Amino acid sequence: MEFIYLAASLMIGLGALGTGIGFAILGGKLLESTARQPELGDQLQTKTFIMAGLLDAVPMIGVGIAMYLIFVVAG
Repeated sequence: MEFIYLAASLMIGLGALGTGIGFAILGGKLLESTARQPELGDQLQTKTFIMAGLLDAVPMIGVGIAMYLIFVVAG
């Protein structure tokens, strides 16, 4: 029973860690590519925001599955 809570906390924690690393890499690559070609800055920023939205979906799915484990499976 307590392993379900451990699994849920690992899912949320590692999802947040992975998202933080992903945002760091994404932001760094945006700055690097904008510095190389400033005329493409608007296009790159738009694509970066789209990727940031997709990157945010991963921990949200993990939180949903963790809530399911805590409230349905363990409850």
